Order: sequence, then structure tokens, then C-alpha cells
Amino acid sequence: MTKRLLLIDGHSMAFRAFYALPAENFSTSGGQHTNAVYGFLSMFANIVAEEKPTHVAVAFDVGRTTFRTEKFPEYKAQREAAPPEFKGQVPLIDDVLNDLSIVTLSKENFEADDIVATLVTQARAEGGYEIVIVTGDRDYLQLVDDTTTVLYPTKGVSVLTRFTPDEVEKKYGLTPAQYPDFAALRGDPSDNLPSVPKVGEKTATKWILQYGTLDGLVEHADEIKGVAGNNFRERIDQVLLNRELTRMVTDVELPVVPDDLELKPADVSRVAASFDSLEFGVNLRERVLAAVPTEGNAPEVETVELDEIEVSDAPLDQWLAEREGEGLAFFLTGNGAPNRGDASALAIVDKQRRGIQKDLADLSPAEDAALKAWAESDAPKYLHEAKRAFHMLRGRGITLRGIAHDTAIAAYLLRPGQRTYELVDVYQRHLQGQLGQASDQLSLMGDTTLIDSAAAILELAQELSTQLGDIDSFELYSDLELPLVSILAEMEDAGIAVDASVLEGELKRFTAQVAEVEEQARRLVGEDSLNLSSPKQLSAVLFDKLELPKTKKTKTGYSTAAKEIEALAAKNPHPFLDALLAHREYQKMKSTIEGLIKTIQDDGRIHTTFNQTVASTGRLSSTEPNLQNIPVRTEAGRVIRSAFVSGSDYECLLTADYSQIEMRVMAHLSHDEGLIEAYREGEDLHNFVGSRVFDVPIDEVTPELRRRVKAMSYGLVYGLSAFGLSQQLNISPAEAKQIMENYFERFGGVKNYLGEVVEQARRVGYTETVFGRRRYLPELTSDNRLARENAERAALNAPIQGTAADIIKVAMIRVDRALDKHRSRVLLQVHDELVVEVAHGELDEVRAIVEREMDEAITLLVPLEVSAGTGANWDEAAH
Repeated sequence: MTKRLLLIDGHSMAFRAFYALPAENFSTSGGQHTNAVYGFLSMFANIVAEEKPTHVAVAFDVGRTTFRTEKFPEYKAQREAAPPEFKGQVPLIDDVLNDLSIVTLSKENFEADDIVATLVTQARAEGGYEIVIVTGDRDYLQLVDDTTTVLYPTKGVSVLTRFTPDEVEKKYGLTPAQYPDFAALRGDPSDNLPSVPKVGEKTATKWILQYGTLDGLVEHADEIKGVAGNNFRERIDQVLLNRELTRMVTDVELPVVPDDLELKPADVSRVAASFDSLEFGVNLRERVLAAVPTEGNAPEVETVELDEIEVSDAPLDQWLAEREGEGLAFFLTGNGAPNRGDASALAIVDKQRRGIQKDLADLSPAEDAALKAWAESDAPKYLHEAKRAFHMLRGRGITLRGIAHDTAIAAYLLRPGQRTYELVDVYQRHLQGQLGQASDQLSLMGDTTLIDSAAAILELAQELSTQLGDIDSFELYSDLELPLVSILAEMEDAGIAVDASVLEGELKRFTAQVAEVEEQARRLVGEDSLNLSSPKQLSAVLFDKLELPKTKKTKTGYSTAAKEIEALAAKNPHPFLDALLAHREYQKMKSTIEGLIKTIQDDGRIHTTFNQTVASTGRLSSTEPNLQNIPVRTEAGRVIRSAFVSGSDYECLLTADYSQIEMRVMAHLSHDEGLIEAYREGEDLHNFVGSRVFDVPIDEVTPELRRRVKAMSYGLVYGLSAFGLSQQLNISPAEAKQIMENYFERFGGVKNYLGEVVEQARRVGYTETVFGRRRYLPELTSDNRLARENAERAALNAPIQGTAADIIKVAMIRVDRALDKHRSRVLLQVHDELVVEVAHGELDEVRAIVEREMDEAITLLVPLEVSAGTGANWDEAAH
């Protein structure tokens, strides 16, 4: 065979990919889910690389209505509508395949398998083709022969079984030609084709083997004895219809023939742009591009080459002395973890593209001293992920200063929401160049990637500064985000002290509670070996044994996810559901505490990592461990917080936060006279709003009315609908709608703002905070309703949450500068709260500084309100 034809059932594999990857982990910042796209492209890259086809096509279904549904309306009628998260992903797959120059095909009134069967038939007629079909539909097994193989997924889209004629016989005991006869007799639940009662797979196989074909079986139907024989004779017409429906059409009129499917060069620039818009990283893109041809009409990709840089072999001290005060691009390899950092090698490049690279283990004492003096000077340094470099150098006793550029931060401000801001991605994204990746483990003196990376940072610093200036965001970058890098690095390096005994005591308590409630659940249903973490076992207990109402259907059965179980318990109270929910809560807290204990370092402190480039709104996030998600209002959360204490050389912890910061930003942005009046008069906002919405005096606003208004006010910031409000408050949608109408009638400024901000974002494609931080939302004009609605909610939320995030960042910079001559230091930022470790004798002064600097961070149409508290631990310092 000289030609190898790869045919993929696009819809089948897209569905497989969708269920193989969690939808919640794959979406663009605008709300378009992309898990099916990511999984499909990953599968595609693997298969093309392994199978090395010369010709490729992907076939897609058009819709549910085909000639088969005309013959049998029940055909596939049992299938639920595609999950809303899946919608819109197939067109995205189609778009990327087109950028890859892969032919995609679909045909009204036909299914993908008809298109594939037609191409297989044509390829066999032409001769010279070896054919590989990729599908999750076993009906394709009828196409298998000596030149045609089916790859069938058995685990997600990563593990594929290769069906040759021998493998089909081994698996089913039948030839490929007999398989559709067997399937017609057995029926197919996935296609809603009825089975013959008492005729299972074994009987169907036996009959087909005995009579050769379905036609042979029908001819001898009278010979079959027993109940199964009677059932078959009564349903011969249905069985023959099943066979007709499973028979693939082999003469669909198509715009191409197999020879037209030859692989053509992909358009690298368009592929890169597609992956950027999908917010996928460089690894998947490079895997996909490596699998297909990219020469020919594909544009040349620029690459930084070592020979473009004049690399010096001079001593580092001499080289740095010759460039005193100059702006230099700086790249380090090593361990960038807080309090565990260490650098192994460096490269530095000047603006004349002269560079030097060194293995730090080989530095002389003079070079070491020169590196320390330069790194700690105010000389401008251009870095990528400067905070990691800070920790690498701190591990060598060096404090990095003079950060003039961080190209990861700049790239984030230009395109928030990207999946990765690694240097190789940013360089490709903004300069369309490619870089090799340096190893953090090896001495790289013989590797060009060190000096290349420093040169790439130099180029990016200039280009990204220009791009930030073009959108009026350079000030946000230089005055807010860059100063914050060093502040966060110092916070991470300091860490926060922990009383491990408190956490260990809580761990014992929750471990016991997990075991106790699990045993209680087992007794309730009489299942001694029941595993409450097993969805399969849970499903059997809930829906078979207890006969509770079915939850949302998933591919593997009925959902036992937390949200579904909580809704089930609310409408159908049952002791077992109470035990199950308690078990999950205790297990969650147990895991949280175990994670915290594992991260306590030798100095008795936890050193979290604050991420500046994760949240599209500008909020900081915390990882390894996440110290921003410890519950505030639960007893367990308060006990966990009590384990975070001031260090032995410090007096106490101080916490300070903004009261209702997002609602104050809402009042400012909306110019709503009612909200502004409430804040200026110092009224309790929710009582004030409740009085207006429910038309009662302020002193008659009950706790329930206040709760409803509070949910309403904060919900609006997140695009809450009347239905969502009804679910949250457990009231009827009509009642929730009335509350919203009353709210908007009395607070018209809010209503106008919420409508205008979405329409403005739809026109220009992005939202902006008061400080000019942009969030791009191309999905606002999407044809996919789910993605569009997600983007609309993001458009409502981004200016408010983003402005609040910017305000606390400004406050952190102001507080840090004001504490410059003090020993006291900020340790944590938890959204609108700062946690400060106060040195002995500085409490009154530090408290005044923190309250003043937070209060003066911004001037809004309404006053800010800062609350502060102190205590020996984080919980005691609450206020």
C-alpha cells in the first residue's frame, strides 16, 4: 500500500473527548467550554503521529434528523440533548482542523458513518489505500477488512483498540460482515433499536454463526424452538428494520474523493492564533503541528539563534562592571519555590545583544560578590516571572531589586485568561517566535536555551511595553503590578507561622467524624462494605435501593455530584442523604487540614504562592497551599484559622479588610443615588435597600428580608437571574422576579449600569476597571447561548470585582511603603483582607498606618470603610 487514509468520526470522538476531560477545567476566560476541543486535538495529534497517514478527513453529523429518523422516528430518540457545555465545541474543532488544512465533511440527511463508508468504498475501488477509521461507534466494525482497520476508544480518547478482521472475530466470535446482522438481532440501546426478548448476545451470536447471515436466519425462522424463537418470529420486521438502519450508505454524494484528502501544509500563524483564542498552551499546539506538514505555504517562524548574540567568556564581575546602570535582560534556572529557592545557572543580555551565561556552581568569589551587588542594586532588570527569580536568588542570600520588567505580567495584562504565560508561549504569542525549553535540573553551559531565553525577554520587554501603551495600560503595569511582584515575593518568603498541634488535633477530630458518619450511613442502608466515595455504589443505593428520584443523567449513570445530592436532599429529605453530605463535608475538611500540615516547612511556617496571572479579573490567587479558601463563618474554619499565629519574635497578628468593597464599587460605577445616599449617610446597606425594596421602615426590615436583599445585591454583581435567586433563597421564581423588579424600580441606576456595561463590552469586546484593567470577552457575540450568557455574566462582574482587586493591590503597595522603616510586615492577602504580623511595640502605629493607607487607596463617590482587629492568631484577629 502506498497511501494511508485516516478517517475520523468527528462527532463520536468529540463526545468521547468531552466526557474524558472535566468541562469545568477547560474554558476560555469568556466562558466558552473547550474540553472536547482540547481532548479531540490531543487525540488527533497522537493518532496522526502514530499512524502517519498520507490522506486525512474528519466527518461530522449535521443534526438529529436523517433519512433513518424518517424511517424509524424512535431512532436515537432516547438520547438526551447534548450537555450545554458541549454546545459550540464542534464548530471550534472544525475551525482548527481547517487551519490545519484537514478536510472536514458533513451532509444534510446523513450521518458521519455514511460519509466515512462512502470514502472507504471509493478508496477500495481506486486501490492502493490502507484505511484507518477512528470512531467510538461499533457499527463501523462492518467496514473492517484486510485493508481497513478500526481504532475504537476503550478509555477516554487516549487508549484505542485496533480492530482487524482477526480482532473482530476474537472479540465477538463473528466476522466483520456478520457483525451488523448480530447487532440488528441484539438491538442497540445507544441507537434506541429494540432488542428481541430472551435473545442476548450469546444467542444472537449462536444464531448468526449457525445460519451464516441474518437473511439465512430469517429463512429458517420456523426451525427455531422455544420462547426465544417465538419472540424472534413475532419481531422479524423490527429486526430487519434494525438491519436496514445500521447499514451504512456507501454512495453519498461528496465534494471530494479520497485522492483529494492528501495532507497539505498547515497555516502555522492561523493555528497559533486559534490556540491563543482557545487559551491552550504551547505544548498541545506543538504536538499538533509536529504531527502535520507545515512547510510549503506555511510562514517561516522566527527563532532566536545563539549566533545572533555575542556571547562573552569574560568573568561575570568584569562583564557587569562594563554595563553598570544599564537595563539588562536576566534569565535564571533553578528552584523558584518560596523559602526553598536556589539558582543553578544564569544568562544576561544587554540591549546591544551582547550576552553572558554562567553555571553558578563555577563562579569565583569575585563573580559571586559582583552578582550579589548587581542583583541587589536598582539597576533595571528585565525578567520573566520575576518572583520565581527572587526566590532562586534569595536561596543564595541575595535579595533581587530593580525589577523594571516582568514579561509574564505584561503578557497577562495584554491577554488575561490565557492558560499559560510560560516564556515559550508568550514569545510565540506576541513575537511569533519559537524557543527551546531550558532544563532546571542540568548545567546548561552547552545549551543555547539560557541565552536565547534572556534575548527573548529583552525583545518582549520592548514589544509588550509598546502594546501596553497602545491600550493605555502601561501605567497599570508599571505603577501597580510590577511593584507588587517584590511585595508578594517578600510575603511568600516570610510565610506565616503555624501551631501544628491545633491542626493535628483537628485532623484527628475530622478523621473520627468521617469514620463515624460512614458507619452511620452503612447502618442506615444495611451495606457493611459501602464506599461513600464510589459513585457506582452510591447510585445503586440512592436510586435502586432507596428509590429516590433520579438526578441528572450522565454518561456513566445518574449524577452523585455534590450539587445534585444537595438539591435531592432539599426536596427529598432522608437520613442517608444527611449522612452522605456530612461525610463529604468532613472528608473535605480532613483533606484541607492534611494539605496544610504537609506544607509546614522546617521554619514552622507555611509559605504559600500568590499568583498574579491566573484570575482574569485581576484578583490574586493562592496555591501550594491555598490560604484564601479557608472557611470564615464555620466553626471548623475558625479553628483552622486559629492555628495561624504570630511568630515568636512578634507581638500579634492584625487583620484589616474593606467592608462591602464590591457593593461600594457598584455604587460608584452605577452612580445610583440610593446606594450612594446609603453609604454617605452611614446606613446599614442591606437594611436600607430592604426598606426601599419591601417598602417598610428601616427598623422593620427583618433578618429574612435582609437576607433576601443581601443575596440580591451581591447576586447582581455576578449576573444572578430571577431563577438563580429563587434557587438560592428557596422561593418561587415569580417571587424572586418580583423582588428583582422592586429592586430595579427603586435603584434604577444599578439597572441602567448593568445593561450598559454588557452592551458596551459587546461593542468593544472588553470590559475595563476604574484603573483601566481590561478583560476581553469575544464570546459576547457567540452563537452558543451558554458561552454568550457566561460572557455576559463575566462582563457584569469583571469591572466590579476587578476594581475591588485593584484597590486592595494599591493598598498593599501603600502599606508596604509606609511600613518600610518598621519590622512589622504583611503576610497574606485574602481578597479584601490583609494579614499583618506586628512587631513588639509597633501595634498602635502599624494599625493606624494600615487603616490610613487602605482608606486612602482610592477616592470613590462613596466612602471606603476599613475594619481592623488584632489577636494572637488569625481567628482572634477577626473583627
